[in-house]
Amino acid sequence: MHPRGAEFFVIRAINDDSMVEGESERLDALTLQCHMRNMVSKIRTVCVYCGSGPGTNPRFVEAAISFGKLLAENGIRLVYGGGSIGLMGAVATSVLDHGGTVTGIIPDFLTSRENALTRVQEMIVTPDMHERKRLMFERSDAFVALPGGIGTLEELVEQLTWKQLGRHSKPVLLANIDGFWEPLLALVAHMREAEFIRPSLPVDILKAERVEEILPRLRAAVSRAPEGTEKLAPELARRL
Repeated sequence: MHPRGAEFFVIRAINDDSMVEGESERLDALTLQCHMRNMVSKIRTVCVYCGSGPGTNPRFVEAAISFGKLLAENGIRLVYGGGSIGLMGAVATSVLDHGGTVTGIIPDFLTSRENALTRVQEMIVTPDMHERKRLMFERSDAFVALPGGIGTLEELVEQLTWKQLGRHSKPVLLANIDGFWEPLLALVAHMREAEFIRPSLPVDILKAERVEEILPRLRAAVSRAPEGTEKLAPELARRL
């Protein structure tokens, strides 16, 4: 049993990077305060929602591989659904192949169906989907949706809903590869026109047409977020 009481277990884990020994001794109080603020606003982990299949368009897999490479090159840990197949496997394998780090979070009943990727540095097996989604939220600084199916859509919409209701301010971005997410964007526009999405409760969706645009847009969004609103307290996350 995890000390926090959650019924999940970690197969393998690595420690997060820590500050260089002695660095804090060389910083005065003001510099240290600024340093810590920058650490909070910096994107260190990105959760990727995507399909467990490759889709019919080869550009989907190409985008997953390219984004995995960019995450590794920028020292950003991938948090994802733990599978080794489809776009999930493509993005995670690419991160690993380029020297990056990966956390997979997968419910026990999917470990065989989605062929849990054993190469990852950290794999968390949860008892159910709800615990999986909560941990993916807690461990991520931003969310990116590559093309995928109903599961991808459900995870994406949940984060958009939590953000709409003011439960967090983490950026949520659609990787609109070859216009894959245009039907969803059209539906959101239709909801606005019908006033089911109102100005008092806006839906804030970032969009990138090219993989190279994803990280700059996430970083820009994080820099605009009000200080102290980027994290949702774990006790609140457990109640959502």
